[in-house]
Amino acid sequence: MRNDRERSPLIQRLAALGAVDGDAEDERIRRSTLVLSTSLICVLTPLWVVTYLALGLPIPMSIPLGYLVVTIPSLFWFARTRRYVPFRTFQLTLMLLLPFALQWSLGGFVASSAVSLWGLWPALGAVLFVGARGAVAWFAGYLALLAVSAAIEPALEPAAIPDAVQTAFFVGNLTGPSLVAYLLLQYFVRERDREHQRSERLLLNVLPAAVAARLKQHEGIIADRFPEATVLFADIVDFTPLAVGLPPEDVVRLLDEVFTAFDRLADDYRLEKIKTIGDAYMVAGGVPTPRDDHCEAVAEMALAMLQECRRLTGPNTVRLRIGMDTGPVVAGVIGQRKFSYDLWGDTVNTASRLESHGVPGSIQVSSRVYDRLCDRYRFEERGIIHLKGKGPTPAWLLLGPRA
Repeated sequence: MRNDRERSPLIQRLAALGAVDGDAEDERIRRSTLVLSTSLICVLTPLWVVTYLALGLPIPMSIPLGYLVVTIPSLFWFARTRRYVPFRTFQLTLMLLLPFALQWSLGGFVASSAVSLWGLWPALGAVLFVGARGAVAWFAGYLALLAVSAAIEPALEPAAIPDAVQTAFFVGNLTGPSLVAYLLLQYFVRERDREHQRSERLLLNVLPAAVAARLKQHEGIIADRFPEATVLFADIVDFTPLAVGLPPEDVVRLLDEVFTAFDRLADDYRLEKIKTIGDAYMVAGGVPTPRDDHCEAVAEMALAMLQECRRLTGPNTVRLRIGMDTGPVVAGVIGQRKFSYDLWGDTVNTASRLESHGVPGSIQVSSRVYDRLCDRYRFEERGIIHLKGKGPTPAWLLLGPRA
């Protein structure tokens, strides 16, 4: 976002020229870099036009002038049609051929102050605009034109250009391509890095950092067994009838407000958000990085979730049911497209059942959570409840820390 603010409005408009909705970010960056490089060269070209005109060299003057005459309309055409490949091919061809044509019209390498160096930019730029393999032909074309220039050099008649002007053009022909290459490579790399950071943030919204790092190393199946972890499920009580009475935007806004607050709590307590399912929220402690205080951390988050929900929406608007269990789990990444990090095992199932059979506005926990926390937290015994798929199960309500 910072890079967006740093760009001038003109650069933003030029970079967006020819943009197509739905383009991949790599394609968008290639398009904008080509447009910016073309625009930058157009800005520098009048210097050659004016100088050659002042020197009384109409043919050399007509070559950069001709570039401007055809390039400016081509930019408008590209902005209108969005046809990137023809525009790219046309521009690379002009940028490659015209510097050599200018050099030949001036009488060779020395007389032209090696203006053919400008032909190196499209050969290098093709790496960005076409790709590594496609750029080979453009670089081979540049080398071939250099060879032709060397072969015809003895037959060329050098133009009468003052030494001071010739020296100045040597400096310009060394500085110009270098400046264009540097600025455009800077732009390309910064845009690519910005997009990479954005992609990293999106990936870390889906996977834990440690798991994302393993996935990027092209591991096969990512699966781990954790002997100790704590799982929490939270669900908004009577959400379906609540949603029926609200406009769709308000439903999404409500869930976003509540779950964003829960995400902040998960970060604060160093817990791992696993997923949301409709109006349900799942978080875990002790995965994928084991920690000794996983149960205490999840208990603290559960209490904070009730407080946060009251603060955000009012006690009579949204209430939560929360279920917790602690024990062994299996964790791993599933799917090849829209993959997800998930947990399985009896601990997960028990936490889910404790939530669905829980008390609105309360945190219902298993005997394993009670045994682990009873010396530091206050509980209310619920007795035996019947959980679907598990049968009679002792349960407690977590009330808060002991004074």
